[in-house]
Amino acid sequence: MQDKDTWSGRFAEPVAELVKRYTASVGFDHKLAMFDIQGSLAHAQMLAACGIIATPDLNDIKRGLAQIENEIISGEFVWSLDLEDVHLNIEKRLTALVGDAGKRLHTGRSRNDQVATDIRLYLRHAVDELLGLIKSLQSALLDLAGQHTHTIMPGFTHLQVAQPISFAHHLMAYFEMLKRDAERLRDCRKRVNRLPLGAAALAGTSYPIKREYVAELLDFDGVCENSLDAVSDRDFAIEFTACAALVMTHLSRFSEELILWMSPRFGFIDIADRFCTGSSIMPQKKNPDVPELVRGKTGRVNGHLVALLTLMKGQPLAYNKDNQEDKEPLFDTVETLTQTLRIYADMIAGIKVRPEAMRNAALQGYATATDLADYLVKKGVPFRDAHETVAVAVRFAEQRGCDLSAISLAELQQFSTHIGEDVYQVLSLEGSLASRNHIGGTAPQQVEAAIARARASLTE
Repeated sequence: MQDKDTWSGRFAEPVAELVKRYTASVGFDHKLAMFDIQGSLAHAQMLAACGIIATPDLNDIKRGLAQIENEIISGEFVWSLDLEDVHLNIEKRLTALVGDAGKRLHTGRSRNDQVATDIRLYLRHAVDELLGLIKSLQSALLDLAGQHTHTIMPGFTHLQVAQPISFAHHLMAYFEMLKRDAERLRDCRKRVNRLPLGAAALAGTSYPIKREYVAELLDFDGVCENSLDAVSDRDFAIEFTACAALVMTHLSRFSEELILWMSPRFGFIDIADRFCTGSSIMPQKKNPDVPELVRGKTGRVNGHLVALLTLMKGQPLAYNKDNQEDKEPLFDTVETLTQTLRIYADMIAGIKVRPEAMRNAALQGYATATDLADYLVKKGVPFRDAHETVAVAVRFAEQRGCDLSAISLAELQQFSTHIGEDVYQVLSLEGSLASRNHIGGTAPQQVEAAIARARASLTE
């Protein structure tokens, strides 16, 4: 039977068992326990500093919460469905341990501003951990890229061979994506790091509290300045999930390439066995399960973003019970992204690259055709005329079954009298890469400089 003290004497009958199970959140919001204790300690310290509770009560609260924290860490704490959520479970246990002092802890606050504070504390901690994991993945990318600035592979558009690039240059594209991801998370953290506590249920409190003092104790950048918004806002959770969805989308794109590259049709790389599985029927199979699951889990995180947006779209101010549904999508997003980043860095570090397969693929598809067009333009031919001339040369090479670089000089000169002996320098893969020697280009010299800048940025 539900303890009537939880709700006072307002109700004439207890909550039905089915309703109790349907509305309880303690099965998942116990993840907030340590952050709930952290927020409660700061709240109690503020109450004592403002003379709202006595110093002996503060000392009892500190002692009781310390014991509860130890019980939770050791697994001895007993969570009760009857007490609905993490907040009431901790408060009830505190009252059992320290008596009336435990009952005074909730003075000047509501579960509405309490849970909003807990979530922000939790999410701030998660963001800090995720930023560290992104940096580890970036470091793994830089280590791999540093070994392959001269490894040539085909660059693709429409998944068709386009132009030669270095493998390191390709990897550095993902470094840039992760760099933006980290920037977004750091920016999101600024809006996470505002204190709702003190907004109480929705209108503030009549007690002479000092919200800025609590913010300082909890290392928040400031307070939420409207009490209605403070208890009902979940923008910060939606924004975080949007950031997480973008990280996962970037890793999903990378995973798709790893899967393709590992296929024998490409044969560019091999992923370490510890990230793959076999087949129950085909003994030769080595399946890239981790990248495949990353693709799948990206849909899961994207779904959480849509769920949170939908959750909030019809709510009037201020707090509504709907907001209980914010936690599971948020918790799962954090857990999914954390696990993905952690495993991805290790997977990248274990990749075996096959440079010859990459080079052979770059020799297919006439990857240096654009270089030949640029060569003609530099000789004074208008680009559109050069484009058409090279198209005819490519068709000739296709009929011969050879690369442009295998066509004799005399045959090339049939297409344009501007072609000289120096043309073979631009038709080589190395010449193609070297010619793109500007910031952002694929020339090995530029890629090495980009890697150096990237390493420096990780130490800032």
